[in-house]
Amino acid sequence: MTGGAGFLGSHLCERLLSDGYDVVCLDNFSTGTPANVAHLMEHEGFRLIRADVTDFIHVSGPVDAVLHFASPASPIDYLKLPIETLKVGSIGTLHALGLAREKHARFVLASTSEAYGDPQVHPQPETYWGHVNPVGPRGVYDEAKRYAEALTMAYRRTHDVDTGIVRIFNTHGTRMRADDGRAIPAFIGQALAHQPVTVAGDGSQTRSIQHVDDLVEGVMRMMRSDHSGPINIGTPHEVSVLALAEAVVRLCDSRSEIVFIERPVDDPSVRQPDITLAKSVLGWEPSVPFEHGLASTIEWFRHRQETPHL
Repeated sequence: MTGGAGFLGSHLCERLLSDGYDVVCLDNFSTGTPANVAHLMEHEGFRLIRADVTDFIHVSGPVDAVLHFASPASPIDYLKLPIETLKVGSIGTLHALGLAREKHARFVLASTSEAYGDPQVHPQPETYWGHVNPVGPRGVYDEAKRYAEALTMAYRRTHDVDTGIVRIFNTHGTRMRADDGRAIPAFIGQALAHQPVTVAGDGSQTRSIQHVDDLVEGVMRMMRSDHSGPINIGTPHEVSVLALAEAVVRLCDSRSEIVFIERPVDDPSVRQPDITLAKSVLGWEPSVPFEHGLASTIEWFRHRQETPHL
């Protein structure tokens, strides 16, 4: 599990262990943290190794699956680490694919809805090629993931590696970093502190927000399938960023006002997955209700504020 100490990776490590797998977690802790998997350290089937997948990957013994989730994934991270982001999407993916080839293992790539860029097709099916600005600031992430998809398919076609690609849409849940720059952690932090909640632009841009439990289930089903993908893993429940901010303020019982700030360059106007393929191939669709999932994430952040040493 590359990037296993990150937000999504740590949840997948937890699920894999609970399903009876042994897990080797690789992470260089550039955006993840050992604290995310500290509760797994005493599990006899879990190993945490500090490693940079752009250097080399070696795992002794048999390997059933390689889940490649290593990458900065929030704008504040990949804009601060642009070259590292491009390297982990290219060289890191090459090394992870090499490991899967060596071990005859199933390979699952964590790609992203950002592969669609600022889409001109709505909702976005996997057959849509996207509308990405390769020379804009967000291009370091978008194009790293698009290249990773191309490399994954090349290994499948050339070396007959058993590969699968999931395109992950906006996901929230426990273990998100409060300072990762994404909308939900920012809104929750501001609302809990009764500070102004900062919405980019006029807030009319939309996002489809899924809970991490749904994402984990989708990835596990992809790992156990033989489908090449790409397959969208996200919720069709689309909300405006303004409506999301209003929901956070209400669920936090906050006195915060909503204020509007400048919108980032190349910020997508819409985002909604077509999950027809996930339903038919994986038998998967999200099940956590929007406000229920959001409330649980808020409670985790509230608990973290009250007990910051945890």
